[in-house]
Amino acid sequence: MDKKIISTKNAPGAIGPYSQAIKAGNFVYTSGQLPVNPATGELVSDIKEATAQSLENVKAILEEAGTSLNKVVKTLVFISDMNDFAAMNEVYAKYFTENPPARSCVEVARLPKDAKVEIEVIALMD
Repeated sequence: MDKKIISTKNAPGAIGPYSQAIKAGNFVYTSGQLPVNPATGELVSDIKEATAQSLENVKAILEEAGTSLNKVVKTLVFISDMNDFAAMNEVYAKYFTENPPARSCVEVARLPKDAKVEIEVIALMD
């Protein structure tokens, strides 16, 4: 099975030795997306806005790969404070309105750039 690197300027560039996403077979695996605005490079700190920005970054990567959010089968959400779970969930639900993907959500001690959220997904190709 071949793997293809996915890269777009519509999402933040990698800040380490990894790709934004990999297409392998009929799946796209994204790296975790911090809530960084790709146009300004600024980190979004409000949990609701941060969740939206992380998901917009995921969306841009999936679109570059030729798929979309409605093809996501699994998400993994990292949050720095489980007290933000309800606020994150409120925004997350707007992106996955029908047949939501399987999901894990874990609180972590710290995220890169001290972000409040990081989201990665696995999606089917269209």
